[in-house]
Amino acid sequence: MKIVFATNNKHKLDEIRDILGPSFEVLSLNDLGCHDDIPETGSTLEENARQKAQYIYDKYHCNVFADDTGLEVEALGGEPGVYSARYAAIKDPNAESHDSEANMTTLLKELEGKTNRNARFRTVISLILTSPTGGQVELFSGIVEGEIIRERRGGEGFGYDPIFQPEGYDKTFAELGNDIKNTISHRARAVAKL
Repeated sequence: MKIVFATNNKHKLDEIRDILGPSFEVLSLNDLGCHDDIPETGSTLEENARQKAQYIYDKYHCNVFADDTGLEVEALGGEPGVYSARYAAIKDPNAESHDSEANMTTLLKELEGKTNRNARFRTVISLILTSPTGGQVELFSGIVEGEIIRERRGGEGFGYDPIFQPEGYDKTFAELGNDIKNTISHRARAVAKL
């Protein structure tokens, strides 16, 4: 089956292709020739995932899914959540958006002096398949519980992976490697439901 993943994030694309395997031909926005700045103005992961999938479905009339993922830290009231990719820029207007190093630095600074390090990654996927009656939106979610460690560890993965240690493991996502991460992660759990 051919399906579009509404992203040009190479890390996410590779991860999804690894998880789905050869049964699906997963195309990126770049494969479609789409270089639009797709709106992500929702206040929830669900709204953003739905908005991105709907945008591509309306423009290209193809099978499509989109995701939005957030890191939710208990001691910070669920922050950074929907703003995970832009966390540093929200806290400091001079910081760049989508800068993983700056985001991790900001998060670790916000957690200084806090003993509660509980956190979870949550992914929401919005799927729209072409049909004679129009595309119906379906949502799937995946969660992995864990904690934020005090220093970066590991060289694989992306985003907050070097500081997130999933429950039941003594290594971060960045230390576990993609083979293990892609079987236990929030995205893997949401994709399994998809």
